[in-house]
Amino acid sequence: MTAVPPVRTAVIETPRLTLLPLCVEHAEEMAGVLADPALHAFIGGRPSTAEELRRRYTRLVAGSPDPAFSWCNWVLTERAGPGELSGTVQATVTPHRTLRDETVAELSWVVGTAWQGRGFATEAARGLVGWLTKQGVGTVIAHIHPGHRASGAVAAAVGLSPTDEWHDGEVRWRRRLGA
Repeated sequence: MTAVPPVRTAVIETPRLTLLPLCVEHAEEMAGVLADPALHAFIGGRPSTAEELRRRYTRLVAGSPDPAFSWCNWVLTERAGPGELSGTVQATVTPHRTLRDETVAELSWVVGTAWQGRGFATEAARGLVGWLTKQGVGTVIAHIHPGHRASGAVAAAVGLSPTDEWHDGEVRWRRRLGA
């Protein structure tokens, strides 16, 4: 397998959103955005405090200790809005373990409860998939709880399809890019 160059985050713009590379300074505002316990219905856990997010964001911004893995994280903000943050998207980009010269990005997204129902998760995920395609990523995947219809709808809207594979109680969705 050839070495996969690291993927570095950059600003991504969609028709209504700007995806800003994650900064530690986003922690306090994001703690409020992600404060609704309902956001944890399918993933478990509880909302993180601002300090917990600061520690987590510090690790994420520092990057993966394994140079073969790229941790790419963004916060969402409306381009024409008041500049407040509304959610996150992320992609962990890795070399595929069995396919030569293939990179895979594992995606996730979350939009704060107050901003849901406006298509932000779908728009952000579309923007992210388009950007990953330009970075040479070959496949995108997402792991989605079978009961989480909203996340399934986002995955389907960006061209991912459910597979027969399961990971930690979630279905693996997949899309080959450029095929």
